[in-house]
Amino acid sequence: MKIGVPKETAENERRVALTPDVAGRLVKAGFTVLVEHGAGESASFTDEAYKAAGATVAGKAAEVLSQSDVLLKLQLPGAADIKRCREGAALIALFQPAAERDAVTRLAARKMTVFSLALLPRITRAQPMDVLSSQATVAGYKAVLLAAGAAGRLFPMLVTAAGTLPPARVLVLGAGVAGLQAIATARRLGAVVSAFDVRPAVKEQVESLGAKFVAMDIGEQAETAGGYAKQLSEETHRRELAFIAQQVKDADVVISTAAIPGKRAPVLITAEAVRGMRPGAVIVDLAAETGGNCELTEPDAEVVEGGVTILGPRNLASALPFHASQMYARNISSFLQYAVKDGALRLDFDDEIIRDTCVTHAGEVRKG
Repeated sequence: MKIGVPKETAENERRVALTPDVAGRLVKAGFTVLVEHGAGESASFTDEAYKAAGATVAGKAAEVLSQSDVLLKLQLPGAADIKRCREGAALIALFQPAAERDAVTRLAARKMTVFSLALLPRITRAQPMDVLSSQATVAGYKAVLLAAGAAGRLFPMLVTAAGTLPPARVLVLGAGVAGLQAIATARRLGAVVSAFDVRPAVKEQVESLGAKFVAMDIGEQAETAGGYAKQLSEETHRRELAFIAQQVKDADVVISTAAIPGKRAPVLITAEAVRGMRPGAVIVDLAAETGGNCELTEPDAEVVEGGVTILGPRNLASALPFHASQMYARNISSFLQYAVKDGALRLDFDDEIIRDTCVTHAGEVRKG
């Protein structure tokens, strides 16, 4: 089976779906790996490294797209590249079908079998393939560095000849993978960190990282069976907004990471709450891609309101492409080897992993 790795063409995408070390493992496992020239360049992986791992480097994208049985990508290919894909081939990528309807329809028309790793079920068997967690780890780390760069203050407490400088106060909203990594990173930089989440079960994880868990009485079930936060009732959400407005007043930095799978990100910080914050405070909204946790967030933009800086970066994992690519490659290769048996795709739709991630097959759009 021939595995193709085209160069990512989406704007600001610096990651690559397969790194040389993982490509080498797939070659040893019996796959043929075809990589487009320069595919790993933005992530610091050279063509020579792929060749040394046993992969073949192709000069043009068309060669990879037309000859591969399975394409490995991060973002979906554009309309022109979809036309170049071999009819009936497979594609594994990271995307939300509902947000990519046009591309999904085009891929179905090519009778391609397309899998989205964003739809992986949260079960033990799928953990080695969990790209959302691996990329959220990178984003949570980078978010704190962005905040530290934008803030006009130092993070750690310093005792100097000019007196003692108090540590920065960081509030993290949402204690999922990105939030926990943000907590750990802010703590390493010396900040005093607190965190809020509607799921009481994460309190122990927050405190294990040296942060304070700020809790409110939710009064309803706030967690799905899969462990994700779920949408709150209107009245509970109203109380939540008032509670968070009080918490952000004293924060120097707020990192917001709250998300609800398949839905718009919940608004947690209102415009009024922002105006109640200290001048010089910074908000980094990791939910900008799905609408934002802050009412004033603008995707990929810096907004200043009353002296408060609001950053809404999208695709933040791509800002650290080397390690983000390494983790993604391990995840996607685990899925590939799970989905392929004896040189062919194992399309068992009774299998939860295959069923939940398969977006198109045999000309049919199954999800989105």
